Amino acid sequence: MTNLFRLLGVNNHINTQNTQSKRFVMAKNTKKFQKTQSASNFKLTPMNPCVAGIDIGARSVFICIGFSDGHQEIREYLTFTEDLKNMRTWIQQNGIQSVAMESTGVYWIPVYDILAQAGIDVILVNAYYLKTVPGRKTDVKDCQWIQQLHAYGLLRGSFRPDDEGVMLRGYVRQRSRLFELASQQVQLMHKALVQMNLQLNHVVSDITGATGMNIIRAIVSGERSPAVLAKYRDCRCKKDEKEIAKALDGNYRQEHLLAVKHALAAYDFFHRQALECEEAIEKMLAKWEKQAESAPAQDSNPPKGLNKNGRGIQKKTEYNLSPYHFEAESSLEKILHVNLTDIPGLDVNGIMKILAEIGLDMSKWPSAKHFASWLGLCPGNKISGGKILSSKTKPSANRAAQAFRLAANTLYCSKTALGAYFRRMRARLGAPKAITAAAHKLAKILYTMLKERKSFTEVGQAAYEQAYKERQLYALKKRAQDLGFNLVAV
Repeated sequence: MTNLFRLLGVNNHINTQNTQSKRFVMAKNTKKFQKTQSASNFKLTPMNPCVAGIDIGARSVFICIGFSDGHQEIREYLTFTEDLKNMRTWIQQNGIQSVAMESTGVYWIPVYDILAQAGIDVILVNAYYLKTVPGRKTDVKDCQWIQQLHAYGLLRGSFRPDDEGVMLRGYVRQRSRLFELASQQVQLMHKALVQMNLQLNHVVSDITGATGMNIIRAIVSGERSPAVLAKYRDCRCKKDEKEIAKALDGNYRQEHLLAVKHALAAYDFFHRQALECEEAIEKMLAKWEKQAESAPAQDSNPPKGLNKNGRGIQKKTEYNLSPYHFEAESSLEKILHVNLTDIPGLDVNGIMKILAEIGLDMSKWPSAKHFASWLGLCPGNKISGGKILSSKTKPSANRAAQAFRLAANTLYCSKTALGAYFRRMRARLGAPKAITAAAHKLAKILYTMLKERKSFTEVGQAAYEQAYKERQLYALKKRAQDLGFNLVAV
């Protein structure tokens, strides 16, 4: 790392004697040491010195621009829109075409948008790659260091979808956030019911189902008779009215009833807001459908109400609010010309979350392996001295990777080739590693489908098990031949 600082000319405080030091190398096939001249006098040439580096802050930003003669100029701008526009004007006046900045919270988003709208190439850098430099803890030095690294071409930009992709991502993330808030209200309702000793959760599998919500709404409306409340039982409920009435005989205290009322109102409110997000998503998909009308269609449509895997297509109802209110699966198929729900484990909600994070353009990643690496689903390669120190996957908060992991976890009971693979890996490596391995396969399949616009063909569990058996037999025969034996089938 010190040699890198010397090459960049940033460690001027290092003693001159140290910069002119010699390094020793052992001559081949001898025990003598020979001195070789250090490369400290060699200096890197910037690829493009006329670039800028920005250090992002909550109140102000520090920007450093470089010039062709090697000198730098630093200015500070407040984060108000007028000041950021003045910064953009100053950048354009000096002929700067590329700017690098680190991603700090959400403070970088306004700066990024203002510069990108003016046609300036903005590189968003992971802050982890910039924090390993000691002795650079001021805002001025940070922006200088970012500009210098960018001038030498040592920074790698993070992925960010296009403008429409960012809009879709915002809608999908907001919808997911609203569902999380609604689930918290369900917990509050359950807590208040238990405090009143109403054991509704013991007689229904889900208190947000038809029976549970009918009873809760009746309680909020003022009904207290267990026998009357039990009549709100849905015909599909396994428990009879007598047992439900017994569970609803409790202590109706006013403070807990108020808590149930507020939680139910908030539950309905968050789902109404989620419906607004779905309407915005529907408009975006309708716009993309019109753009994709000219592209040729591929496979025939599945039977009505079923996808190609035979799974029922869920629809939003009063007691099943998680699906989209419109036919999102058919919309995505018209846009992509492939049906991603053919992939085992992936449903419309999971696919929408993944597409909102990665976009529709797979050219950002050269191959499926690069895509899996970006997701953080591929094994690590921490090797030193020819020895593998660790092969753990890198920690990642990627929302697309989380969606792939959730989809992989549903493969345990799947009668497909991926289901058989997941169960084999789970028995051998354990559940966490098996989920990661199956998610890795799902990510590569989805990448290939979007990249090549090819449909997924399920070979089936039996075909996978037969292929696995053949691989095992081949390995046993080869091992036996190495030991001087021949395997004979009996």
